[in-house]
Order: sequence, then structure tokens, then C-alpha cells
Amino acid sequence: MATAVRYDTPESFDIPRVLRSALILGVVQALCVVLVSIINRALEGVADSALTGLVVAVGLAATILLPAIWLRVRGIDGISAAAGIGLGAALVFMVIDPLLLQPLGMYTNRWREVGGGSNWWYHPVWWMLSAFLAWMGAWTVANNARRDASVAAAAMMIVVLTVMVGAIAAVAHFPGAGWNVPTFAVAVLPALALSTLISDRTARQA
Repeated sequence: MATAVRYDTPESFDIPRVLRSALILGVVQALCVVLVSIINRALEGVADSALTGLVVAVGLAATILLPAIWLRVRGIDGISAAAGIGLGAALVFMVIDPLLLQPLGMYTNRWREVGGGSNWWYHPVWWMLSAFLAWMGAWTVANNARRDASVAAAAMMIVVLTVMVGAIAAVAHFPGAGWNVPTFAVAVLPALALSTLISDRTARQA
């Protein structure tokens, strides 16, 4: 399959590039949070779920794929640097959040209730999640690069697996699962792990 993003040049993961990429991704994550907050306040029902799902999908895609694309990952060093971008982005967000987002009241009551009345509950989860997404995404992209497959192919595999995992969880009545945005957002995590395993096995056979 022809590549959408070819890897004709070597990986580039010098420290300034990693730091700059982490800053950009952290700002993107913050903007997605702001958009979700505005949507949740302004809309209800299907419109709320649809637009929230779209913004969440964009934020997930950015965190999963952009570090790998920016660094042109092909090997373990690039994968590690991509994970570092995910971690750095989370740290950038953790600066923006208490300085701007929380004072501006970006969070609705539903998020305060999830956190037991606190907006700080998600910070320990955020950095682990951001690093994991960038790490697994870079690994999948690197595996695809080994068999000259496109970044788009890696993205499609992740999307298909996410839909499958989320649907199975909803049909099987997994605790807390349903046909909603949170279920499919969480389904990305096992889907990424599966995509990494599948892409690695496919690359070995190519």
C-alpha cells in the first residue's frame, strides 16, 4: 500500500522538537476540553453527544497520531520520544488547566460529580493516558512503516478496533458501558493495544 506519509527521511527526535511538539499538543488538548465544555453547556441530547464525540475523536486522534507523524517514527527511540511528547503535552495541559480553564469555570457539574466535587481528580489519570495514547499510536505507526503502509491505514485500524471493542462492551452490558461517547472513548485504550499487536505481527509477516 502506498504511504500517505512516507519515511524517506530518518527519525527526528531532538529535544527542541520534542518540547515544541509537546507544547503544541498540550494546547490542542486544552482547546478540545474548552470545546467540549462549551458544547455540554449549550446543547443537550443527540446534538450534545454527536458534537462531543466529534471533538473527543479529534483530540484522541491528535494525541495518538501527531507525535508519530512529527517525529517520523520508525524504531524504538522514536516511539519513546513520541511517548515523551504525550507526557509533555499532559504537563502543558496541567499548567493551562489551573491557570485558565478552572478559574474560567470550564467544567460543568457532571465533571465535578465524577470527581467527587473536585476538578483535580483527573490530573493523575491525564498524564498516564496522554503518554499511553502517544506511545501505542507511535508503535502502531512504526509497525506500519516497516511494511510501507500508510499512517491512514494505522488510523483506520485503530478506529475499527475501537468501534468493535466499544460495541462488544455495550452489547455484553459491561459495567458502566453503553452506546455513548465515554464508552467508545475508553474503548480506544484496549483497541490501541490490539492494534499494536496486530500491526507488529503483520509487519513481521511482510
